[in-house]
Amino acid sequence: MTIVLTTPTGNVGSHLVRLLVQAGERPRVLVRDAASLDPGVVDGVDIVEVDLTDEDGVVDATRDIAALYWVDPIVGGDDPLDGYARLTRSVTRAVRENTIDRVVFQSSVGAEKRHGVGEIDGLAVTEQALDAAGCAVAHLRCGYFFTNLLMDIDSLRGGVLTTTMSLDRPLPWVAPQDIAAVAAGRLLSRTWDGRVVQAVHGPEDLSYRDVAAVLSEAAVGMGAGTRDDFVPENPRSYATTTPTSLAAWAGQHLRPALR
Repeated sequence: MTIVLTTPTGNVGSHLVRLLVQAGERPRVLVRDAASLDPGVVDGVDIVEVDLTDEDGVVDATRDIAALYWVDPIVGGDDPLDGYARLTRSVTRAVRENTIDRVVFQSSVGAEKRHGVGEIDGLAVTEQALDAAGCAVAHLRCGYFFTNLLMDIDSLRGGVLTTTMSLDRPLPWVAPQDIAAVAAGRLLSRTWDGRVVQAVHGPEDLSYRDVAAVLSEAAVGMGAGTRDDFVPENPRSYATTTPTSLAAWAGQHLRPALR
């Protein structure tokens, strides 16, 4: 069984590669620059250098496979939704021409709204296109990544957590390694079919005030500073809850970054 994995150097993909190799698989990884891969995984994977917006390249790279993990990476440009549209064309053409049986798509909480959620609207486009592509597809609607905090590292060093969202609105927050664990299970299993929506909500919903309090204990003292009343389609449940807490993640990843 050949599994193809996109964005193997990403926040989720880097964990997913390891999990698949540990499960005895030899995944094929699609990467723009092979030199960016962790040297420790190179011997356990097959590497194809390809730009995911290159439709012909993606079709060639996904021949004779059983399952595909697809991520819409940020591709730049003036119109982000145009980038998502190009990525969507690549994956749907590959699914159809190569008759790929199963696709696991890294989507986001909010994609179910279809419109009005910024760049998440682009993920909704990919979801809908995969639904019509003729494959079994599992959409992983992920919560807010803990690693997004690292994009604001300079402010965090100064003890400030910045956000444009309501300070008191609880949101699902999740560790990327927990998303990878859910993805690995879906990719390795052959017992599901059709269209599946699997939310990945992390261990608990947190407001930005909650996050500030956790980070104050785990990393640095800081002062805390979703839009609207949106509620995810998938309620928090045993199946959507993952184990890694923000405090545990911050101790392992955020504290070293702040030094």
